[in-house]
Amino acid sequence: MTLISRIRGLVPQGLALFMAAVFLDSLRYKFTDHPKTQVIFGRLDGWTSTLGLPGLFAHTGLFSQYVIGSIELLASTLLIVGMAPRLRHLQAAGALAGLLVMAGAVSFHLFTPLGVDPNNDGGGLFVAACINLAAALAMLTVFRRREFEDFAGRVAAIFAPARP
Repeated sequence: MTLISRIRGLVPQGLALFMAAVFLDSLRYKFTDHPKTQVIFGRLDGWTSTLGLPGLFAHTGLFSQYVIGSIELLASTLLIVGMAPRLRHLQAAGALAGLLVMAGAVSFHLFTPLGVDPNNDGGGLFVAACINLAAALAMLTVFRRREFEDFAGRVAAIFAPARP
């Protein structure tokens, strides 16, 4: 095995660990109802209220901090469990969950009153979301493309009509 192939084999594991660490670190804020989390989700809920969708980001809303945090916990679990060679398709599933959450996060930072620095931390939260989004894209398009196709095929088979 060449050095390049070894490095190529380690990069997705490093990306998975990095993504999982970012997601898991955010859970202490989301699951404890930290004031910084209240600011972010409160601002988003206020904004959606002006659009006629009150409560969407509230504590019991469809996109509450608890729902988003739970998806991040699931993504982290799949990314880490998927490090096992026989479970690589789960790593692709974790990357997909991470991609969806981070695409939403980056979009809400850019296209809503939330902005890129809602907690006056120099935009660190936004930067972490962008890096995780890029890592998820790399996982799905470069490092785990075949596993993602396998996972998508398995999911499609669940919803496909039975053939006689």
